[in-house]
Amino acid sequence: MTQRFSFSLHATDGKARLGTISTPRGDIRTPAFMPVGTAATVKAMLPESVAATGADILLGNTYHLMLRPTAERIDRLGGLHRFMNWERPILTDSGGFQVMSLAGLRKLTEKGVTFKSHIDGSRHELTPERSMEIQRLLGSDIVMCFDECPALPADRDRIADSMRLSMRWAARSKEAFGDRPGHALFGIMQGGLERDFREESAAALREIGFDGYAIGGLAVGEGQEAMFDTLNYAPDLLPQDKPRYLMGVGKPDDIVGAVKRGVDMMDCVLPSRSGRTGQVFTRRGVVNIKNARHADDPRPLDEACTCPACRSYSRAYLHHVFRANEMISGMLLTWHNLHYFQEIMQGMRDAIAEARFDAWEADFHATRALGDIEPV
Repeated sequence: MTQRFSFSLHATDGKARLGTISTPRGDIRTPAFMPVGTAATVKAMLPESVAATGADILLGNTYHLMLRPTAERIDRLGGLHRFMNWERPILTDSGGFQVMSLAGLRKLTEKGVTFKSHIDGSRHELTPERSMEIQRLLGSDIVMCFDECPALPADRDRIADSMRLSMRWAARSKEAFGDRPGHALFGIMQGGLERDFREESAAALREIGFDGYAIGGLAVGEGQEAMFDTLNYAPDLLPQDKPRYLMGVGKPDDIVGAVKRGVDMMDCVLPSRSGRTGQVFTRRGVVNIKNARHADDPRPLDEACTCPACRSYSRAYLHHVFRANEMISGMLLTWHNLHYFQEIMQGMRDAIAEARFDAWEADFHATRALGDIEPV
């Protein structure tokens, strides 16, 4: 395995890109979907089960691991990979999202953010330098620079101030990250839905220089149409020879639309969170397994799916264990959702390699438009 981080672009079809991110812990096939393991676990899944779905990389959360069990403890125990029994690559976010999502528990300054823990009320300071230190202690393969973004909608002045603060923090993150062969640092573009701010942010990040580039500040309340309008140009502002990561996205049609527009990597809690609440993603759209129509249905969720939930269990059983609040429900439905998301990624990779992405996308949307199979 290579001892340094690198990205190879193998093929393009329109703006859609096929590539490989190489790390000392293994290759990441792109386009890639990263399951979210917030607290060093993908909820309801064993690590080997996550790997069986086809995932090459997981995402961990700096803020949550900083609070519990602490980065220092994880470091003493051999690092995050050993701690959670996942030897493939891990990307850690910087804690910047919690700057937005926990706005009522923090104080924001030029230096960084002071948090009040949502667990016990204790106070913690998170700065670009501290974020880099935490992610170093965790041992993540891909480190995200520390940023701040407002929820949308927001006025132009608020977006501009936030973006420029994030660019100053990006420079500090780069300096604090230092030289770490085999590990990568990604910068994060901000700017809301304002094209001139996105251009300014991208120029600042390119001047600093990163191993990869993320598009942040989307999927935060703006809606799919506005997100796609931004993605029509935002990936093109970033270097062609570096991976591009759209943060926090999303639903299957969001993912396909992002890849169509030049995105290489995505993450989202949706497959696991939806699985725990009885929402299942299939080729023919969303299925709510809690609905009574499934109670006597002997068929699988998706007859074409090879995941354990579809291979071995009926809709009637899955409906029963969900309504009975049995743990196996979240396990099976999460496994199915993650499996389906990875099938989407493999389908797009194959289509780009064979220069048939438009045909694949048309079939994807047409099949979803059919809706779920009729009740028995």
